[in-house]
Amino acid sequence: MRKFGIDKALRIGILVLTVALVAVLASTLRDRLVVAGDSAPGFEVTTDSGRKIAVDNFGGRVLVVNFWATWCPPCISELPSLNALAAELKGSGVVFLGISVDKDKAAYDKFLKKVKLNFETARDPGADISADYGTFKYPETYVISGEGKVLEKFINEQPWMAPAIVARLRGYAK
Repeated sequence: MRKFGIDKALRIGILVLTVALVAVLASTLRDRLVVAGDSAPGFEVTTDSGRKIAVDNFGGRVLVVNFWATWCPPCISELPSLNALAAELKGSGVVFLGISVDKDKAAYDKFLKKVKLNFETARDPGADISADYGTFKYPETYVISGEGKVLEKFINEQPWMAPAIVARLRGYAK
């Protein structure tokens, strides 16, 4: 009878440990999705112009981070309007950064020579930065306050010069 009690206790113990292990593993496998109101994950990147940029070095300015790629048709389609918005808001307290997840540096460089952008760009071929934000669909754009909070998140192509978007971004910069 005593042996039966020990076996039962061992089985229950093993079951509890197995459930705990599965719960821990499941929580680490979940994608982290950053949404408006969250603190922006920190990162540091060296832009194509050689400037080091990090979320926390904008001195109170609003940072618009756009994750994109040259192989992404919606990304390419929205670039002209994002470029126009960056030109429109230059000097207003809103700073733009395009982070490409292109693995092919030659294709990326060729594209940037052909298309002149009005904002800083950088390449993150391992998609490490976008992964920290939970980005898996491109383009995806985050508007981050000077205090490091995500103000807005845009998934997919956007009409960046739409009056409502321009007004909201100007409002964040005040």
